[in-house]
Amino acid sequence: MTVFNIIFYLAAAIVICATGLAITRQSAVHAVCYLVISFMGTAVIFYILGAPLLAALEVIIYAGGIMVLFLFVVMMVKDQQSPIDKPSRIKQWLPAMILAGISALMAGLLVFADPGNRLRPPAVMGTPREFGRILFQEYWFPVEIASLLLLAALIGALYLGRRSDHPEDAP
Repeated sequence: MTVFNIIFYLAAAIVICATGLAITRQSAVHAVCYLVISFMGTAVIFYILGAPLLAALEVIIYAGGIMVLFLFVVMMVKDQQSPIDKPSRIKQWLPAMILAGISALMAGLLVFADPGNRLRPPAVMGTPREFGRILFQEYWFPVEIASLLLLAALIGALYLGRRSDHPEDAP
């Protein structure tokens, strides 16, 4: 069992736990935070499997851009949870703190176990040029569909989150 295997299985466990917590949380803000943890774990898995470009794209695009957008949208829409249903702060954030601690431990293991990148997993890497060529020549239509879906979601979130300036318009 190598360090890469251990980190891979830890990252996979974190992704599964964080995704499970994301879909079971009542608070949308907590769900988005768990989804960010899941995306970070997925980036670690991509890196371990020899795809550093996909790992960087996962962090920059998904965890960095789209999740921040989702977080703003969630914060614009009113939280429907009543104060009676809210658990204590420690109970709310304990799973996130545990997963974040394990993630930090994994990152430390990855950096300190192989500081000079002497050990490399066997990688089948493509260059960013090849990735871009395949993405925009062969899969251009799904990329456009995904961008249209994100635009529709953004417009819907803005519609749901807008506040009425006229009290007679409010239900």
